[in-house]
Amino acid sequence: MTARPLAPAARIGRIPVLDVYPVAEDGLFPAKATVGEAIPVRATVFREGHDAFGATAVLIRPDGTVHQRVRMVEVAPGLDRYEGWVVPDARGTWHFRVEGWSDPYGTWAHDARIKVHAGIDVALVLTEGTRLLTRAAGRPEVPAEDAAALRAAAAAVADDRQAPEVRLAAGLSDEVVAALARTPLRDLVSPSRQYPLVVDRPLALAGAWYEMFPRSHGAHRDRQTGTWVSGTLRSAAEELPRIAAMGFDVVYLTPIHPIGTTFRKGRNNALAAAPGDPGSPYAIGSPDGGHDAIEPSLGTFDDFDWFVAQARAQGLEVALDLALQCSPDHPWVHEHPEWFSKRADGSIAYAENPPKKYQDIYPLNFDNDPEGITAEIRRIVELWISHGVTAFRVDNPHTKPLPFWDRLLTDVRAAHPDVLFLSEAFTRPAMMLTLAKVGFHQSYTYFTWRNTKEELEEYLATVAGDQAAWLRPSFWPTTHDILPAYLQATGLGGFAVRAVLAALGSPAWGMYSGYELVEHVPRPGVEEQVDNEKYEYKPRDWSRGDHLGVALLVGKLNEIRHARPAAQQLRVQRVHPTTDPALVCFSRHLPAELSPDGEADTLVVVVNLDPVHTREGSVHLDAAALGLDGSFEVEDLLGGGRFTWSPDAFVRLDPALSCAHVMRVVRS
Repeated sequence: MTARPLAPAARIGRIPVLDVYPVAEDGLFPAKATVGEAIPVRATVFREGHDAFGATAVLIRPDGTVHQRVRMVEVAPGLDRYEGWVVPDARGTWHFRVEGWSDPYGTWAHDARIKVHAGIDVALVLTEGTRLLTRAAGRPEVPAEDAAALRAAAAAVADDRQAPEVRLAAGLSDEVVAALARTPLRDLVSPSRQYPLVVDRPLALAGAWYEMFPRSHGAHRDRQTGTWVSGTLRSAAEELPRIAAMGFDVVYLTPIHPIGTTFRKGRNNALAAAPGDPGSPYAIGSPDGGHDAIEPSLGTFDDFDWFVAQARAQGLEVALDLALQCSPDHPWVHEHPEWFSKRADGSIAYAENPPKKYQDIYPLNFDNDPEGITAEIRRIVELWISHGVTAFRVDNPHTKPLPFWDRLLTDVRAAHPDVLFLSEAFTRPAMMLTLAKVGFHQSYTYFTWRNTKEELEEYLATVAGDQAAWLRPSFWPTTHDILPAYLQATGLGGFAVRAVLAALGSPAWGMYSGYELVEHVPRPGVEEQVDNEKYEYKPRDWSRGDHLGVALLVGKLNEIRHARPAAQQLRVQRVHPTTDPALVCFSRHLPAELSPDGEADTLVVVVNLDPVHTREGSVHLDAAALGLDGSFEVEDLLGGGRFTWSPDAFVRLDPALSCAHVMRVVRS
């Protein structure tokens, strides 16, 4: 009888490893991390029968060498879900995998306890233990001190002059367990596939952005004519020391390009501009140029270069708005009419979201000449990078094709790995997440509209959860387009609350110029400021904010962010329950083994969402998750003072004094 051919090699490992995280679309899109970021790796690992097994997360450097091997622990008992945390230490394209393996020591330890105590096969099981420990000690990767401890244990287990219980205890000692925890004895190692992990510089995860319209800073009315005179890049640079003093890392400029005159918008989005109205800087393009030019009233490229140099002298990087749209006067309209959509009457279609119309803006049509459009935008990005721009805030990226972003961001990353892109995509979750997967470093979020305790608790947990492997959230209390209802109604108290939540609820956050002055009056019927800066000059008297204290609060928050390693992490964030409906509590705990200085760092933030009334209640901390046991000492980094807390701590917050506690756990 002819033997049947064997089936192909097994598609699954001897110790199966399934459902590896973080993996998107079977590895099509790499997971993201930053230098020094703590990253959880998870997988489902199991085996047949009852023998013990283990799992290891392996982090692989760009050069292919192993950076870390971390023993994974079961995080969902009974479901075989394992987790281990790794930390990359350099930029580049890394990889990771999970290895399942048979644990012969774990199997022996389990069986030996039972058999020796029951008097079953005692001599045999102790002989097996001796051989196992001898084999474990003889591996070249075992440190000399651990190898000596394992050899000594093997000799003690083999010593038949001692009672079986004494010999067994030697094989199960703390020294043996610790040595084999550091370098497990692994049989039948079954690796998963290797998956990509792109590691960026730390600013891609943690940084504070300050948004400004350069034309407003230094703008004034001419005393003789009464007409407005625009601020310039050089007058705007006078604000840089003030911005740096508040602890910001990036100064972000709204578009500085020439502005069209056709269908120019007037104040408060009026359809017709009055004489002297500057128009929206998002209506880009005029006879003076397009995206590769500077609005003449702001200055020249020499002035821009000087602005960048002044920013860097203050420790600030410069981000520029990348708004891929055109006014009807943009050079592209005349040079490349095929880049725009034509209506039935032959006219170019302007932007609209019926019933809203934006006649001053023509959107690009990427279907007509995708290669030409992509090449031109790549040229523009390269131009601004050459003038010192290290980050781009991208306007409405969800209205452009994903393949375009995939190509552009991949290309720019390869040539300029330090350059960052922030996605302003207030859109559906699937699009937001996919933009992150194709290469955006950060994303605006729904934080702006999360106001209640329940909304905030759910959202803080969400952004730090599984999607954090791709979407890095940037929290903005307001933008030049958005003044949420909460801030319209709450004034100074609400501005303080939202500043604390934004600055400490995410490693990345941003503040729009004027927040320091509690600008909270809306244009009737819409969720934006009256006298919107997008349509007019808006010079400000910053001394008016001295008595408000918002700038002082922001400076303190950014100081905490810079000083505390836990504040620069996202995935270690955890929400804790409270007994009062206006109190929100969340923490960041960075264990010593994941911390850059080798010391654990724990922050506990408690915020009173009620900007008017004192609220009090208990905070129920997950002590185990924070590495705490019993009572502990905390230091309030915001309000000052030291206190003794327990996992069930009582708090009382009077918004007239402080809307929040920012507690650092003091460890002796």
